[in-house]
Amino acid sequence: MSTTTVDLDEKSYGQLLRRTLPHVIRTEDEYSRLASELLSLDEREHPTPEEHELGELLTMLIDDYEERRFPIRRASPRQNLLHLMAARSLSQKDLWKVLGSKGVTSEIVHGKRSISKAQAKRLAVFFHVSADLFI
Repeated sequence: MSTTTVDLDEKSYGQLLRRTLPHVIRTEDEYSRLASELLSLDEREHPTPEEHELGELLTMLIDDYEERRFPIRRASPRQNLLHLMAARSLSQKDLWKVLGSKGVTSEIVHGKRSISKAQAKRLAVFFHVSADLFI
């Protein structure tokens, strides 16, 4: 893994840090303040290396807060299947050959049976997606 070192003017960067006071975001007010700081940095036409570095730091802090505050739940294998079926206007009948039978397909679609690894692989090939969506 390669790393890139950025040459920063320590005095200039220190002044930006003292003015901005970036830290782990714990409240909505801190989030709003640091998001506002980031927006003002983003509006600069030619940011200095120090401003660019501060922008990256603020982005990481804001992303971390948003992931903790507004987590995105992963869809279940069944939800992924139903979504892909709806997106392609497919019915259960369209999956009978892929999943093995009418009964198995019905049980999977109605949540009475989980998708096996072998079925997940066949669904992945059929939908041209990763099998991980169904596991």
